Amino acid sequence: MIEYVKKIAERLSLKPQQVEATLALLNDDCTIPFIARYRKEATGSLDEVALAAIRDLNEKLVALDKRREAILKSLSERNLLSEELQLKIAAVDNLNELEDIYLPYKVKRKTRAGQAREKGLEPLALAIFQYKVKSPLQAAQEYINSELGVKDAKLALAGAKDIIAEWMSEDQKLRKAMRDYWAKKALLSSKLVASKAANGKEEAAEKFKDYFDWSEAAAKAPSHRLLALFRGESEGFLKLSLAPDDEEALIIMDNHFLKGKGEVTELLEVTIEDAYDRLVAPSMESELRTELKKRADIEAIKIFSKNLRELLMAPPFGQKAIMALDPGFRTGCKIVCLSSQGDLLSHDVIYLHQPDQAAAKLLDLTKKHNVCAIAVGNGTAGRESEKFLQELNWQSAQLETPQIVMVNESGASIYSASEVAREEFPDHDITVRGAVSIGRRLMDPLAELVKLDPKSIGVGQYQHDVDQNELQKSLDETVVSCVNAVGVELNTASKELLSYVSGVGKQIAGNIVKYRSENGPFKSRSELKKVSRLGPKAFEQSAGFLRIREAANPLDASAVHPESYKIVEQMAKDAGVSLKELMQSSETRKKIELEKYASEKIGLPTLRDIMQELEKPGRDPRATLEVVKFADVHTLDDLKEGMKLPGIVTNVTAFGAFVDIGVHQDGLVHISELSNKFIKEPAEVVTVRQKVEVTVLTVDKARKRISLSLKR
Repeated sequence: MIEYVKKIAERLSLKPQQVEATLALLNDDCTIPFIARYRKEATGSLDEVALAAIRDLNEKLVALDKRREAILKSLSERNLLSEELQLKIAAVDNLNELEDIYLPYKVKRKTRAGQAREKGLEPLALAIFQYKVKSPLQAAQEYINSELGVKDAKLALAGAKDIIAEWMSEDQKLRKAMRDYWAKKALLSSKLVASKAANGKEEAAEKFKDYFDWSEAAAKAPSHRLLALFRGESEGFLKLSLAPDDEEALIIMDNHFLKGKGEVTELLEVTIEDAYDRLVAPSMESELRTELKKRADIEAIKIFSKNLRELLMAPPFGQKAIMALDPGFRTGCKIVCLSSQGDLLSHDVIYLHQPDQAAAKLLDLTKKHNVCAIAVGNGTAGRESEKFLQELNWQSAQLETPQIVMVNESGASIYSASEVAREEFPDHDITVRGAVSIGRRLMDPLAELVKLDPKSIGVGQYQHDVDQNELQKSLDETVVSCVNAVGVELNTASKELLSYVSGVGKQIAGNIVKYRSENGPFKSRSELKKVSRLGPKAFEQSAGFLRIREAANPLDASAVHPESYKIVEQMAKDAGVSLKELMQSSETRKKIELEKYASEKIGLPTLRDIMQELEKPGRDPRATLEVVKFADVHTLDDLKEGMKLPGIVTNVTAFGAFVDIGVHQDGLVHISELSNKFIKEPAEVVTVRQKVEVTVLTVDKARKRISLSLKR
């Protein structure tokens, strides 16, 4: 670990002690949310982003050293490891350069150069390469050997050129120069594969129409375009080429290997062209493709994770009795009533074409269950259902009009058919489960959305094209970060929500729920220690993020960690008040001198956090819910160019933002229409769930495309 500390500190511009402390805590199985919240003294108050950067860079350095060890072992076993080579390998700090050093020593499949070596032509190649002969053809005469298949000097020279070409392609300095040149100068071009786009595949090919004849600098290609091009290629509709100007590349090689003029130089010029076309260019193209894909993946995953965070941190309606309506025309609207705890109380179906019966059912259920809000799914018939509810005569049943909220139902159908839903509602069909999910999303988006695979929520960009392992890792970390930032009510949280709490995981989450069902609600945090497999480390990591609202100890409802209880109790004792009084009296807290309670383990950063928490125990960092009211437009036919409409951002990508304006089809605000000033990426000006006012630019009814603008 020590050898990495200095490198990580330098690269991330951090103090070595911050890096060392972070790595020590990570090695001690501490989670990033726990370290960020409860170990500020050790890390110098590093946030989750900085902690994750330290972890990721450490993992890369470990992987580099593992590869270094494997290479050294391979060379040693084959008696190829000289002292000079060992020092060279030890000094390199980059995986590409490490592989470049190893390349000449790799065990290769049968190559032209290998066959030439078998014919004894390596000495001839070396003499030519080092300019130790004047006439290559004359020197080649000595290597004619019919038994080995070298019938004349021309064949000898051809074999020598193959060996030299391989040396050139494996030259470490050349590869570095060529890699830099390709990265800066390569052009990415695409053409339509006409044969693939024919025979009934025209419609599938049409989505790649923009790239039927496309070319741009690879270094400047945005992530969404790279992923679109790679997808078009993988589906067979596009043929991609990636290369810089060949002449300039050959000049780089000439400058690297040629010395003066003469027969040797002439032969080497021809060899350089062969080496570049056959070995160097394909290798560089393969490398650059990998780098471009990696870059595009990183950007797309970053956007997805940011969108997911905004969605998970959406404001909750809170624990109040609500009704949820999953709209539909032909099959009717499924309605469910939920208690303030999210439990299913009743379910029914209404039909919009039977308004009197539908109204009677809605009024009756609203009164019976004291419903104060209605969540309406934003799918088919969503706006019609919303309008029906808004125009209902609630006063006729002596009821106040409940709050009517449109809820994004992306993924609700996937949840309703999932094992989680079947486990929760074994006696109900998927229509009931889907409506329950819509209702619970209004009550607490975070608690409900964690039950879904994030990829089904609908806020990604080319999510199926990116590295799936990296995507899953990033999304899981985002969910963990959000869950722990909000905190979890121990006595009502689902198994799925609990599994994302720091130090818990799926097995312990299941054990918590099982203990709760067998023994009743938890009365204190310390009772967690009775849960099977929840040992001291799991308790340390999780306790501060789990809340017990009605606990005897008021600190159990806060984010104050149990390890700090004694300090808070001492503060109350010194102030001559009870714990409860200390938490209720801001005047008493103002008189406390924090320095008096600071120690090496719990210093001023943690003490300040404690005082903030005592002010608002268990505070929810999420904003207050604001309802978006759409304009009186319901279909594409209602839209006119120039209309100004309220909307809500549903997805942010690298090329723009999608906005729901209430017509069942999100409109696109291209990046060029997001702001009057220049912006590098949409995330600079918009986020998922942001309320906006857009102007309709164009409506393509045939392709169901709406072009919008946020420019003023």
